[in-house]
Amino acid sequence: MKIKTLPCPERLRHVPRQFSWIDQRLVRNRHIQGPTPRALALYLLLCTVADAEGLSYYSDASTGALLTCSGSELRAARAELVATGLIAYQSPFYQVLSLEPRPAAAVVATAAEPRIGDVRSIGEIFRAMMEVPK
Repeated sequence: MKIKTLPCPERLRHVPRQFSWIDQRLVRNRHIQGPTPRALALYLLLCTVADAEGLSYYSDASTGALLTCSGSELRAARAELVATGLIAYQSPFYQVLSLEPRPAAAVVATAAEPRIGDVRSIGEIFRAMMEVPK
């Protein structure tokens, strides 16, 4: 049996007071395998800046500057994360979603309900990507 040793014990990681962490199920359940690197960079940023409820409201300009990407690249990354169920977005708010499996009833939305974080058609995704930022 190998004995676990810390290479740098003086820098042992702790969950910070301000709540910022990434769920290990992102890797274990293979959520990390679908999105592009740009979308994963956006996810990392959102996990880092989100509050305890997963909410963040960084502007597109600030987010794009931090990720060094254009508005269209940011919209595409955001659409990927929404389509894969990792985040919800309702301008100006992002929500990092739980990686718990969703009950089947939660996937169905009526026409009157916003479909944030739920399955969307490719047409809806493209329309969202083509929206002009306000």
